[in-house]
Amino acid sequence: MKNDMSRRFYTRVVANILYSAGVVCLVEIFLVTNLSMITTYLQESGEGSFFLSVLESGTVTVLACVLLGICLFAAIFLFLQRRSLEYIRKIYEAVENISKGDLNTEIEVVGDDEFSSMAAGLNQMTRDIRSLMDKEREAERSKNELITNVAHDLRTPLTSIIGYLELLSNGTPMTPEMEKKYIDIAYTKAKRLEKLIEDLFGFTKLNYGKISMKVSKVDIIKLLSQLLEEFYPSFAEKNLVYELRSNVPAKIITADGNLLARLFDNLINNAIKYGAEGKKILVDVEADDQVVTVSVTNYGYVIPANELPLLFNKFYRVERSRSSATGGTGLGLAIAKNIVDMHGGDIHVASDLNGTVFTVRLKVNFDINKENFGEIG
Repeated sequence: MKNDMSRRFYTRVVANILYSAGVVCLVEIFLVTNLSMITTYLQESGEGSFFLSVLESGTVTVLACVLLGICLFAAIFLFLQRRSLEYIRKIYEAVENISKGDLNTEIEVVGDDEFSSMAAGLNQMTRDIRSLMDKEREAERSKNELITNVAHDLRTPLTSIIGYLELLSNGTPMTPEMEKKYIDIAYTKAKRLEKLIEDLFGFTKLNYGKISMKVSKVDIIKLLSQLLEEFYPSFAEKNLVYELRSNVPAKIITADGNLLARLFDNLINNAIKYGAEGKKILVDVEADDQVVTVSVTNYGYVIPANELPLLFNKFYRVERSRSSATGGTGLGLAIAKNIVDMHGGDIHVASDLNGTVFTVRLKVNFDINKENFGEIG
């Protein structure tokens, strides 16, 4: 395409040169053929002795004709090229504005030659720079938000731990039952702090591509069954029952088993936390030759429709879940989405009176070398 543009541009320049040369030749022929007539007229009239002497000098006449032809050729050629020259001036002014920081500069793309290609390239460059700057601002905003949220979420359990340990260490008289209660509270807060730090490190690694995927063959039915069994104490504590349904007895897919375990661990843990009111957790698997769809359903609190698109944002928690009983780190679903993205799949959520359903779709034959993840996070 660039070769075609160059060819058209040079063809137009050559055509203008030939046109200018043709006009000059016609003018020169007209002058030469009429020189004898002009000389005879001056001789008979006796006027213009200076011009007559110039005309009678062959060398001077030739030089004058050549000079006139050059000037005439330049004038005609510049006239024919005026649009290109004006376009070049606009491109130059745009480059000057961009160099001064005006990234809203746009050049009208006219024609299909190299100058129009240059203008289109400059427009694309300014758009790319604006996009990069927007991403940089968003990254800075996210970093500040991350620091603020981490500081807050770390300080809350840490303050409680320090407070209870101070009570235990300063010799305040208390019964063994009270002492055990304070130790249990401090332990619970410490475990919450540990979970927050683990989630934070996990999210940071996923978000900035620090984790290399180890793709292998994974039986997703067996994986989900094992995870549900591991959650049995949590189910018992919340008086929940669970059910695993599948349209196939086993399904082998290519994926990173550890990351998938973390993905569904987060989804099941989320269902247990916020679905205790419904008394049941349902995990449903639908598999075919190309795609495996896993749905994790809880029958607890209905999430408002306006909050559903925000659930996968880091640190976001629905208003109902901001209590000490259920308040997580706000990173679990963000981590889940990152893992799904890394596997080239998709995840979405729906919530109504029939339950809150997190649905994950994964490719059966995942090829990490053919995936284009783009920016994760």
